[in-house]
Amino acid sequence: MNHIPRFRSRRDFLRLGGGGFGALALSALLAEEGRGEPGGLAETDPFVPKKPHFAAKAKAVIFLFMEGGPSHVDLFDPKPELTRQNGKPLPASFGKVLTPMGTGGNNLLASKRKFAKSGKAGLDFSDWVPHMARCADDFTLLRACWADGLNHVGSVCQMNTGSVLAGRPSLGSWAVYGLGSENRNLPGFVVLTDGTGEVAGGARNWGTGYIPASYQGTLFRNGPNPILNLSTPAEVGAERQRAKLDLITRLNDVHRRERPGDTQLDARQAAYELAFRMQATAPETVDLSREDDKTKEAYGLNRKETADFGHRCLLARRLVERGVRFVQVYCGAGSAWDAHADIEGNHGRLCTRADQPTAALLKDLKQRGLLDSTLVIWGGEFGRTPMTEGASGRDHNPYGFSMLLAGGGVKGGMVHGTTDEFGLRGVDGRVHVHDFHATILHLLGFDHEKLIFRHNGKDERLTDVSGKVVREILA
Repeated sequence: MNHIPRFRSRRDFLRLGGGGFGALALSALLAEEGRGEPGGLAETDPFVPKKPHFAAKAKAVIFLFMEGGPSHVDLFDPKPELTRQNGKPLPASFGKVLTPMGTGGNNLLASKRKFAKSGKAGLDFSDWVPHMARCADDFTLLRACWADGLNHVGSVCQMNTGSVLAGRPSLGSWAVYGLGSENRNLPGFVVLTDGTGEVAGGARNWGTGYIPASYQGTLFRNGPNPILNLSTPAEVGAERQRAKLDLITRLNDVHRRERPGDTQLDARQAAYELAFRMQATAPETVDLSREDDKTKEAYGLNRKETADFGHRCLLARRLVERGVRFVQVYCGAGSAWDAHADIEGNHGRLCTRADQPTAALLKDLKQRGLLDSTLVIWGGEFGRTPMTEGASGRDHNPYGFSMLLAGGGVKGGMVHGTTDEFGLRGVDGRVHVHDFHATILHLLGFDHEKLIFRHNGKDERLTDVSGKVVREILA
């Protein structure tokens, strides 16, 4: 017969039973430690925080995606020789250049922009981006990036997923798959688009391909209610809502036992649970009225030209501040930077839209002590040719273009790589999209060759069978 002790007082009870509290704490710590292990909580809960392969420099990423292809020779890569040979044909030594419009043979087109050396290191910025120029010492400028695609759909897809072909997991999905989420009440991967059009290729750019669907990006809409259908009807209380979700979960569990490989069902259940938790957290997160007037003005919320993109950049900071791992912010969705004609008018408008909010984001992150742990990326799917298309435009150029990075473990005030004298092709320090992705994963604490997912008998990874970390830019 078990002996049940008799407690003389509440103090006696707490003294004798207090050891149990320590056991509870120990079990919680052991569960937390095993979350990323086979058979651990990560197999049933995809969003638990996980340890990377090594100490990470960046905890989060904000990718400012300039969709359509900004012109590097008009923004960050001045070419005096292009100016000198304006109007002349591209020299025969460059060979035929394949572009979406065929074999490019149009005459060279000098940039009309004025460039200035900015920051202590003297990085080149054009007068289209004066606010970003003041942040020159925070940027690493990759001048010799290159990609495989010629059109927008394939190239946007490659910059997001590593492949010009649809169906592979996105960069943001890999980040959340590897790291989990720090905030259980918000998505780990958020996508913010603008109202100019649909992103080329659509949702596949933030999809999960063959990895579990739970890791896909969550699209936030424009306007005061970016998360649709989040609020419950006034007559439905929290207790009733909880009971409804519990019933749905039990029914889904019965359904799932017969379909163990259905990750879409897992994702649906995780989305239900996340939505329930977000009802308490998300409204505060997306409420920019809580920001002071000085911050709103810095992001350009008081100006028509900058208010839209500034709103999304400020929201990105608030999301990262609350533990969201990956935020992708589009500027010019629908290939708005695609200046096949009138590059002056096109880029003039879009640079006005993007310049001030980008600089404000960097300064805000730095002031809050978040820039060192947040990698900020600025760029598009490719650049633009130094030759004309028509009288005043430029065609697509995947052979040599610029991308900018700041914070998150990269050196500031640095230029890596060069293009030829006209800015057509990368010459030294070339960085393929796979190298670019390998470097981002490295900054997040991953060996890109070891962050894998077994699919159809093959260990798949973001960088496919290539990719090399650009170690020269690491702080």
